[in-house]
Amino acid sequence: MMGALLQNLLAVAPKGLILSPEHPRWLSTSKKKGFVHCQSGSNLTKTENIASILSETSTLMNAGHGPAMMKSSSSLVMTPNGKSSIELVAKDVVTLNGSASSSLVQGQEGIGIVKFLKGKVFFITGATGFLAKVLIEKLLRTEPCVGKIYVLIQAKSREAAQKRLKNEIINTEIFKSLRQIHGKAYEAFMLSKLIPVAGNICEPNLGLDDLTTSMIAEDVDVIVNSAANTNFHERYDVAININTGGPGRVMNFAKKCKKLKLFLQVSTAYVNGQRQGRIMERPFKTGESIRGRNIVNGNSPSSVPSFDLEKELELAPRSANEFEVKKVSQKMKELGLERAREYGWQDTYVFTKAMGEMLLNSVRGDVPVVILRPSVIESTYQDPFPGWIEGNRMMDPVVTYYGKGLLSGFPIDPKGVIDVVPVDMVVNATIAAIAKHGMSGKPEMSVYQVASSVVNPLVYGDLGDLVYQHFTRYPCLDVQGRPIKVEPFKFYGSMDDYSSHIWRETINHITSSRMPSVNGKQSRTIENFCRKAVEQAKHLASVYEPYSFYGGRFDNSSTSSLLESMSDEERKTFYFDVGSIDWTDYICNVHIPGLRTHVMKGRRQCI
Repeated sequence: MMGALLQNLLAVAPKGLILSPEHPRWLSTSKKKGFVHCQSGSNLTKTENIASILSETSTLMNAGHGPAMMKSSSSLVMTPNGKSSIELVAKDVVTLNGSASSSLVQGQEGIGIVKFLKGKVFFITGATGFLAKVLIEKLLRTEPCVGKIYVLIQAKSREAAQKRLKNEIINTEIFKSLRQIHGKAYEAFMLSKLIPVAGNICEPNLGLDDLTTSMIAEDVDVIVNSAANTNFHERYDVAININTGGPGRVMNFAKKCKKLKLFLQVSTAYVNGQRQGRIMERPFKTGESIRGRNIVNGNSPSSVPSFDLEKELELAPRSANEFEVKKVSQKMKELGLERAREYGWQDTYVFTKAMGEMLLNSVRGDVPVVILRPSVIESTYQDPFPGWIEGNRMMDPVVTYYGKGLLSGFPIDPKGVIDVVPVDMVVNATIAAIAKHGMSGKPEMSVYQVASSVVNPLVYGDLGDLVYQHFTRYPCLDVQGRPIKVEPFKFYGSMDDYSSHIWRETINHITSSRMPSVNGKQSRTIENFCRKAVEQAKHLASVYEPYSFYGGRFDNSSTSSLLESMSDEERKTFYFDVGSIDWTDYICNVHIPGLRTHVMKGRRQCI
């Protein structure tokens, strides 16, 4: 029944949604889909703040010391180590099988990542997105003899897909290392590898015709689904169509692929919702409610709502048809938040992503699946070069507004932890997991959380200090070319305190930078501007509030074991030891400079 429901799920655009090619997250009603195979005609060129104690009966990886298991409910002690980070001390730890020998032998032999990649054909959705571009770049650079990479691109025609491929992938800066390697043959090499496929994960069979489907199904070894709508407060029908129905449709397509060795779903660590404490790497059961698993003071919640995945899939489109056209957009956004919070998730995004994992597990059959759950993905750590980023990621609007003098701080728990991981480490873990499980072929679902909050926590108080240090040393400039002086980052305990500070500081900023003399008309202009600024700041704070005071910590034992199973050479090429990150160096010397270069485009003036 689930499969039949999925095939018919949201086949048309939700009522009241304006469709436009200018907004790639919106749905397309185009029926003209196609297949583009670009041949180059030439030979391929080979080229401390906080201390806490978490108790858990679970698998534990003490990073850098091999896999280990707690035999009983043991303590994981997190203590300041004097370096603005946290040191883990595991007690009552024994090796997984009583001996470290098997892990050491496997580590010497490695997974065989490059060997697996050679000749393998990939099918990647969401290929024009931030993470997928870094993945494609890494595949092509580390193993140029990888097979074709089909990239599903939302487009109305073959020509439109080809144009997006060139503009949004081939010509982007992240591929500059490949361009240097291949020189004049770069574009020919890229077009010989990347095959744009015009389609849409929101349509049955991904919007592909029978000929295209048959051609890809004969070829593909690995499918990577990275397409998603990441708007925290998206319309419920739109989000569930992409984030829940999308993975199911891609899985239905995967079952047609005769050579398929693995299906990898890019999820997020925050699908764990409002769970607290140490959160393990395990798949969801269908209909599993977060509220049903949370324990508060040793007691279960007084009432646990039932969760029916099929009913949720039916509710979204039905509700959209019941609201007035003028109100449907806002009503559907409210419905998404309401449903998410009823079952224990922060927002519509993570709720629909969690349901996507559940749906995959229920319809996958014997298809091997890897669920990759990164936390907050930020700029590259070192590969192909440090600091590359595209667009404002989760923490970046606050950082940039602070540097421009538009924010003095944010409502955040200074003792809380922000779980950050560089995008190249996420990609390296992805490739290692693909090789490991692609070779094994076991019909299982494996979960990897690529996260830092357990092995190398970045405390909000430390982050505030780091952004202050950076913008004090390298200030932004106002419209008159004067350095903008920032004060130490403030942490506000309530929305009221935050709002009042924003109001005062916005007035000070405008009067000092733009309107040195104020008359009556200018005063009204300032008041209106301040009101809008406060509302925008309050909205930003409300969106981030569930994450600013988040109490969960993402275990990454399986991810650490994956790293341990790699050879020394593989670890050099596919490095993802998040425990080794020096946050001071990364934030001050890599991430913020990268943000200013690639997102702000070098503009230091406030706007």
